[in-house]
Amino acid sequence: MQVAPQIIETGHTGKPRRFVFVLLDQFTMLCFSAAIESLRIANRTAGRKLYDWTILGEGGETATCSNGCTFRLDGDLIELDRDDTIMLCGGIDIAEATTRRILNWLRREARRGAAVAGLCTAGYTMARAGLLNGRRATIHWENQDSFSEEFEDVNLTKSVFVIDGNRITTAGGTASIDLMLKIVADDHGEDLANAVADILIYSAIRTDQDTQRLSIPTRIGVRHPKLSRVIQLMESNIEDPISPATLAHDVGMSTRQLERLFRRYLSRSPKRYYMELRLSKARNLLMQTDMTVINVALACGFASPSHFSKCYRSHYDTTPYRERGTHAGKLQA
Repeated sequence: MQVAPQIIETGHTGKPRRFVFVLLDQFTMLCFSAAIESLRIANRTAGRKLYDWTILGEGGETATCSNGCTFRLDGDLIELDRDDTIMLCGGIDIAEATTRRILNWLRREARRGAAVAGLCTAGYTMARAGLLNGRRATIHWENQDSFSEEFEDVNLTKSVFVIDGNRITTAGGTASIDLMLKIVADDHGEDLANAVADILIYSAIRTDQDTQRLSIPTRIGVRHPKLSRVIQLMESNIEDPISPATLAHDVGMSTRQLERLFRRYLSRSPKRYYMELRLSKARNLLMQTDMTVINVALACGFASPSHFSKCYRSHYDTTPYRERGTHAGKLQA
């Protein structure tokens, strides 16, 4: 039998703050459920309704998330109250889920003063609507390359979440919990937010100063400061690759020492590791944007399309053109 939580007094006597969850096609269940459960637990812990919510979507009947589950909606894209906070929930194939009707509705509600948040990949939808121009924002790390190429007027960060005025974006997944705990703390105090985190068994609350990806040592499974620094330099210089000699000089070692370091810990040369990083970014751009193959090549540091195609085929066993065509076929199916 579950024990009722201790009631945290907030002194709140006004009407509940309402969140309007808008489920885009193929949205990620985790980002949605993490956000709405945080609100539910805040109400339960406070012993009163601090937050209310409704679930809308295009068509007003059902929405299907990326794992195949279907949710019944409360309604269509209706006109909202000015005090409502829109919570766009995105997921896979976000460009296709960002329809003209969604964009027009978003722009209208934003003009009327609504606060707008984009969970997971829904920052893309906000950017397409022009709601993030000149603002700080974030998006899931898998979509960062394509986003930065398409929306140059947005100050993209790698933060877990970003609040810039009445525009909010998150990186997806459990970042929704971090955002909602921040909102609860701002609205009703740290005690309530901490109590909600305890019930969620969420012991490491992140702020907007935390980055979304694991540290380089954790990702590669090696804790070597010079190796981590070299990989950081590589990841920050994809379009204009740095030579192994320069990388070695920048971390205070010889080129031969750098070669041995990579062979020992990563079983490949620095040149090969760098190439894999560049090709990985290229694949993201091919699958997530409509950039030409030539422009993708240039964005990933390849001087010619022929060299890019040769390297891509060697690594992925297909050409960039076929990769683009295969992905486009899937999207149209």
